[in-house]
Amino acid sequence: MRKHSLDRWLLTAALVVLLSSSSSFAAKKDAKKKKSNKEVTYDGTSLIIDGKRELLYSGSIHYPRSTPEMWPSIVKRAKQGGLNTIQTYVFWNVHEPQQGKFNFSGRADLVKFIKLIEKNGMYVTLRLGPFIQAEWTHGGLPYWLREVPGIFFRTDNKPFKEHTERYVRMILDKMKEERLFASQGGPIILGQIENEYSAVQRAYKQDGLNYIKWASKLVDSMKLGIPWVMCKQNDAPDPMINACNGRHCGDTFPGPNRENKPSLWTENWTTQFRVFGDPPTQRSVEDIAYSVARFFSKNGSHVNYYMYHGGTNFGRTSAHYVTTRYYDDAPLDEYGLEREPKYGHLKHLHSALNLCKKPLLWGQPKTEKPGKDTEIRYYEQPGTKTCAAFLANNNTEAAETIKFKGREYVIAPRSISILPDCKTVVYNTAQIVSQHTSRNFMKSKKANKKFDFKVFTETLPSKLEGNSYIPVELYGLTKDKTDYGWYTTSFKVHKNHLPTKKGVKTFVRIASLGHALHAWLNGEYLGSGHGSHEEKSFVFQKQVTLKAGENHLIMLGVLTGFPDSGSYMEHRYTGPRGISILGLTSGTLDLTESSKWGNKIGMEGEKLGIHTEEGLKKVEWKKFTGKAPGLTWYQAYFDAPESLNAAAIRMNGMGKGLIWVNGEGVGRYWQSFLSPLGQPTQIEYHIPRSFLKPKKNLLVIFEEEPNVKPELMDFVIVNRDTVCSYVGENYTPSVRHWTRKQDQVQAITDNVSLTATLKCSGTKKIAAVEFASFGNPIGVCGNFTLGSCNAPVSKQVIEKHCLGKAECVIPVNKSTFEQDKKDSCKNVAKTLAVQVKCGRGKKN
Repeated sequence: MRKHSLDRWLLTAALVVLLSSSSSFAAKKDAKKKKSNKEVTYDGTSLIIDGKRELLYSGSIHYPRSTPEMWPSIVKRAKQGGLNTIQTYVFWNVHEPQQGKFNFSGRADLVKFIKLIEKNGMYVTLRLGPFIQAEWTHGGLPYWLREVPGIFFRTDNKPFKEHTERYVRMILDKMKEERLFASQGGPIILGQIENEYSAVQRAYKQDGLNYIKWASKLVDSMKLGIPWVMCKQNDAPDPMINACNGRHCGDTFPGPNRENKPSLWTENWTTQFRVFGDPPTQRSVEDIAYSVARFFSKNGSHVNYYMYHGGTNFGRTSAHYVTTRYYDDAPLDEYGLEREPKYGHLKHLHSALNLCKKPLLWGQPKTEKPGKDTEIRYYEQPGTKTCAAFLANNNTEAAETIKFKGREYVIAPRSISILPDCKTVVYNTAQIVSQHTSRNFMKSKKANKKFDFKVFTETLPSKLEGNSYIPVELYGLTKDKTDYGWYTTSFKVHKNHLPTKKGVKTFVRIASLGHALHAWLNGEYLGSGHGSHEEKSFVFQKQVTLKAGENHLIMLGVLTGFPDSGSYMEHRYTGPRGISILGLTSGTLDLTESSKWGNKIGMEGEKLGIHTEEGLKKVEWKKFTGKAPGLTWYQAYFDAPESLNAAAIRMNGMGKGLIWVNGEGVGRYWQSFLSPLGQPTQIEYHIPRSFLKPKKNLLVIFEEEPNVKPELMDFVIVNRDTVCSYVGENYTPSVRHWTRKQDQVQAITDNVSLTATLKCSGTKKIAAVEFASFGNPIGVCGNFTLGSCNAPVSKQVIEKHCLGKAECVIPVNKSTFEQDKKDSCKNVAKTLAVQVKCGRGKKN
């Protein structure tokens, strides 16, 4: 009996487990089925997602320009900044660097990136290419495409279209397999085919028009259930939506080419990308906010910030002359930190626009022009109280008063005030009430122990074999495997041809199409030359001493990336093109076509992989004695910088070359190419934390130039612990005070008043008040000074409100600073400027 009972018990238990597993499997299957499919359509007002009109605030974040470990924080911050959509290009040369060999791992894991966005409850716009530009090498097109017989890029060319279609179908099928399109319940609501094609279309004439129609039909024929756009393509064929790129699409965009298409802004440039040799550039958040408010006031329903996070051009991925740091002045800086006030002021803008959502999407637009520089645009829904207004002052010098619906509003110079109920001002584009920050690079104590540098110097090639009578084109020579290509030749000089006349010297002249070069004659280094992003061609000229008999010339052609724009990219050339010797009694000796040229690609160290631990052992390293020639590899070990903050290396003392940490390519550096201000364009180079180990990290640098000083380099920790506020007493209180309920804008606080808010990141608290003034202070965060008017108790008030707190709120009014009765400068409009330092105490 006991045996039978045990058998029955075991059978019952097995059945329970089986049923449990089956129901669990069924539940997962049902859950997958229940993933809500969303129909995405559009009309002349907006995209319609799952039957609902949407206002879309999007930001460009490119997955290869940060690490998978950084993605969660970046996407989370984007959502907290008020975005509901992330836009990304798809990088063909990342995913198919060799024909038929695909990469979707690490920084190339597009599926993982999109699923992370979906997990955060956001939409995705997929910009497919095939050409993307993006200041990315070769505009995202793989090098091998150049070598396809008979190919012409981006035109009605059979080989290009065949490879493009294969690539496009491969990417879109991958998205479909993962159920990532909105029509499958996924986050992808919008696609883009091609990119700013109108910039090159005229060069291809009818073939260009045929190509753009073909590209449109290709994606439309796949019936993926999402709309498609073509940016800067006013003649985009139906059903493609033509979209705007630029800084002020509210004024420059002619509008959709059909009444049933919405106004979409695919690139609102948050700053200007930088190239080596550039001085600092920026775009103010006031200008960005003004442009967005204007676009939405003129029937816009989608804006994308290009970039929202720029990131890093790791390794050799940047286009020609483009810096390793990309769009650092975006709302999230290169390190993924919030760049204030750009981040916060745009977040407030999105909140203000959301309060206007119903009238913008369902109301009827009206316009009034009360003055030469003023304009009123508002939306009303007939038969309801639903109304939203945008009051614009285009006078750049003075405030203007606008009368609207029986009330008067003072609008700051060149700004727009937003009234989500046509009565209450909740936001002004020029009045920033969000906090400001200043970025700090703090020298690491842990990482900057005395470096024991070891060096390995490349050997100059002797006369290389070759049968070319002209120097080989550099793009084709290197095939995007390296930045470096060698050229050697020999030439004879009869002793009677050497100059004897006093004052006559001999020179070597090298005319190059770019990007840079180094030259040697008879083993002696002559120097280097380079072009620029705007003028790639240059002439290198140097006085030389020739010898009677055979002379040997060596040139090293140097790339800084492939081109990323323009027509006929497959026929773009670079490298040395004309070489001559001047000053001989026999006249100029043209070496370009009178000598055979030998070639070799890359450095020996590259081929041996000496930037890795395994490759290190393949060459003999010597101790650095304080001086080294050019073309030298430097290696040293360092411990990871303390804390979990972002880390970087400052390349002070160095010239031009490449950086690796633990075998990972950090990027190109170029310290010797100075801006008009006499400074390198980029000094700090981001080392993602995922590149680092706690101890014994391998740093390898390839330096092109001689006599550099690697001992001046250092590692830094990056933070934004300097937090500021700069708020005028007449500013509009924060939009955070307001909400919309039952078609009415209502205050969510008892007292809607103007305040300044200071907040530290993470678990940090305000440790010191470094500056405070209620008066007319001048300067910017990190560099404030007192003006002629200042409330004496300013610092005392701020310390009372803020010290020791993670966040503090300060009322911005005269009574807070005891100025209501004893104001010594009554005729001065007051501003509160505060600067505090955040930090961690011993207990936190």
